[in-house]
Amino acid sequence: MPDDDGLLASLRYLFSDIIGEQDDTPPLLPDALPAALAPAVSDAIHLLIDYQGVSYAKLYVDRLKRFVGRRGVDQAMLADIARLMAQRMAYQDPIRLAQQKLVELEEANRRFQPRSADDVKKFRVDEMVGALPAVVADPLLGVLEKLGWVRKNVSIRFSANSPFSVRRLKMEAGLKRWRLFSVRYASERIWVERWLHMIDRSLTKQPKAATAVIETATMIQGFGDPYRQGIADWHAIIDGLVKPTFDGALALSDLTAAIADARAAVMPDPRQVALKRKIAEIRARVPVAS
Repeated sequence: MPDDDGLLASLRYLFSDIIGEQDDTPPLLPDALPAALAPAVSDAIHLLIDYQGVSYAKLYVDRLKRFVGRRGVDQAMLADIARLMAQRMAYQDPIRLAQQKLVELEEANRRFQPRSADDVKKFRVDEMVGALPAVVADPLLGVLEKLGWVRKNVSIRFSANSPFSVRRLKMEAGLKRWRLFSVRYASERIWVERWLHMIDRSLTKQPKAATAVIETATMIQGFGDPYRQGIADWHAIIDGLVKPTFDGALALSDLTAAIADARAAVMPDPRQVALKRKIAEIRARVPVAS
């Protein structure tokens, strides 16, 4: 489970949006942050302010502070945590793609350039509904599940080439104020906290494997079916190899190699046949604690 401090920080910033107690002052860089990382972390803070708001950027800084100055975390490792956490916190959803399209439009207008071509993206139905507040999304997802539609792919056009399409983009981007109440945000918050928790545990239990654990975040990219596949594969590796090792239930002396072997077996297969077989093979090679 995620550590209590990280979970409380996440909930604190969510509730600050609910009750309207927001400080619009951008967060300061963490104390003792290496000077060489200041530009990248500053960029991440500004990215997350644009993505969601100041409180969300403060959550990022709070999470990062857990590793700044920590024993066993060198500059390269801290840079990877900072970069990958920012990428996951700015996850791709229809709201984000609308935001990015509007930015492209502003840049084209400022430079007197032609507007960009339309972008057509494929989302799963549950992914689109999951961007809505949970109070609306949960009952709707229940109905869609009964109809067998939640995993269907739907193409969405992101266009800025007409007044109507620009208005639609602005409406979609305006949903950002509800993002922190959405089903998707809840699942992303849990994922980020679990990832950070696994890094914490690796630094304590198997420091040499910490870099490999950090880099598992790269398994999760984009949206639609590839995103869902990445999430499922990540959990399979964490639940099958990483967590049992940290719990003392699996005596894996080289967790880095085990993670690499498992990741090499990842295929675009919802059944995860090759991955599950590889995880079973790795587990079979080592003694299981009683």
